[in-house]
Amino acid sequence: MSGKAEQSPARGGEQAGDDGVSYRAAGVDYAGLDAAKREAMAAALATSAALPARGARALDDSRGEPAFAFQLGGRTLALVVEGLGTKSIIARRVLEEQGVNRFADVAYDTVAAIVNDLCCVGALPLVVNAYFATGTAEWYRDPARAQTLLEGWQRGCLDAGCAWGGGESPSLAGIVYADEIELAGAAIGAVPDGQAAILGADLQAGDEIVLVASSGLHANGASLARLVASRLPAGYATPLASGSTFGEALLEPSLMYVALVERLLAAGTALTYISHVTGHGLLKLMRARRELTYRVRALPALPEVLAFIAAQAALDDRAAYQTLNMGTGLALYCAAGDGEAIVRAAQQSGFGALLGGRVEEGPRRVVLEPLGISFDGSELELEPS
Repeated sequence: MSGKAEQSPARGGEQAGDDGVSYRAAGVDYAGLDAAKREAMAAALATSAALPARGARALDDSRGEPAFAFQLGGRTLALVVEGLGTKSIIARRVLEEQGVNRFADVAYDTVAAIVNDLCCVGALPLVVNAYFATGTAEWYRDPARAQTLLEGWQRGCLDAGCAWGGGESPSLAGIVYADEIELAGAAIGAVPDGQAAILGADLQAGDEIVLVASSGLHANGASLARLVASRLPAGYATPLASGSTFGEALLEPSLMYVALVERLLAAGTALTYISHVTGHGLLKLMRARRELTYRVRALPALPEVLAFIAAQAALDDRAAYQTLNMGTGLALYCAAGDGEAIVRAAQQSGFGALLGGRVEEGPRRVVLEPLGISFDGSELELEPS
């Protein structure tokens, strides 16, 4: 994948080649979803006035951020709800077709998706609750599958340093297929004492952007990956150059960034913003509602499985980098000169990381210099309407 001449922004969702597929063709239309989210957030905003009666206060600047922040009893807390999407379908197919049980990994993926979002506002997870929806209780009659699911969820909570508080496991015949499970959950976390929620107010031109590597698909893009698999003669058993099958590579567990964020907060690192790179790919670098330009001069290595998806779907660079994480799992923003220390901290914590770029004065957009791509601010609108 390459392309040195800067491509102009395009509206209307992901593009693909003549023989390719788009994320919209896989059943995910971000334009429609984002519009619905904006309207929902606007309706939610009108409820903030209810909190003072209970001794709390909403931080409405967190509306549109990965987690909702509020203050209670002198503490800043944050709340998030997140789901895995359709990756559990891939786990089922790999188990049925290859005999490889990866349900522990998709459970872990779900916890990671939840707590990584929570960390973006500077909150560390306290409690995670689970939501396991099946079409029928028969799903749990496979003891190995059910047990590994629970083990993966527990491991995710332990790695996040939080308690698994409980949850809900409805049987939704007619909504969820009998052989599927929907994985989601919620978490509450707290901003460390003496610190404020990270909501982008301190973000400014000159700040550096550290890009922390992903392990592969993470919890976004599964619908597109499933469509790609359906077009391959060997499906999920298709071998990759590394020796892994396509299905197993898709199920590589997501990275959890809680320990890194906790380390940086404890060290007093002045983080001005944090972005969890999931849906919308690297458009998420401009998630903050600021008129600033985010110029990226270096990108992390591209995981094999993501390169394979992009090639098989005939996605050009523009489509790929606004659909998949393409090797970046988390972006950390900091004052000029602090980026290298964050890179070292990430590497010492076991994460690949590099100083990717800088924040500049200018219109709200992302510029990926190595690829000659520019994304306009109008391509990512997540604030309340």
